[in-house]
Amino acid sequence: MSNWAEQVYEKVMKLFEPPMLGEFLEDPFEALVVTIISQNTNDLNTSRAFRNLRNMFGRVTPEKILKVDLGDLENALRIAGLYKNKSKVLKEIAQQLVERYGGDLWIILNKPLEEARKELLSLKGVGYKTADVLLLFNAKKAIMPIDTHIMRVSKRLGLAPVRAQYEDVRKALEKTFNGKDLFTLHLALINLGRKFCKARKPLCSECPLSDVCPKVGV
Repeated sequence: MSNWAEQVYEKVMKLFEPPMLGEFLEDPFEALVVTIISQNTNDLNTSRAFRNLRNMFGRVTPEKILKVDLGDLENALRIAGLYKNKSKVLKEIAQQLVERYGGDLWIILNKPLEEARKELLSLKGVGYKTADVLLLFNAKKAIMPIDTHIMRVSKRLGLAPVRAQYEDVRKALEKTFNGKDLFTLHLALINLGRKFCKARKPLCSECPLSDVCPKVGV
């Protein structure tokens, strides 16, 4: 890793904060549910919606998602927005997991990285980010999920080309920070995007990376 990349890494890592939903991440299906709920909403509403599921089910499992009435599931997720679509996706994923793997996500996650990723992506409703979050957070595999914050930050820092898509950005970050703590880096980059490298009116003068950032496109 270059001296510049090392500086970026060290500065970004200081921005790490534990995730609000960290207590849900040990169980991979609950982590999957949280990831689906979190799409296009904030952490607080994600947490509230998931708490609704916990109050309804106790531990959230594929079998319980399959059995619950669709309307009840939608009501539980309503606060997180897009609740009809998210409820449908969770039902579809739960059915596939029960039919193919007896409801046990670890059967997939315990496989080698590329094989596990391919199987996760074969599940209807699971995209790149959702698969990669499970692989990083639960399976502890060396992969970098890319969200909107990381996408934006990576391009402004010059870590990935401006027009790069998800897979290109992921591979670029994994190559640059090969062997580093990608779990902590992932969360720290998100925090950088939320606090300083905002989509509109980035706070460059306050950003701790200002002296090493080329500010591409800003």
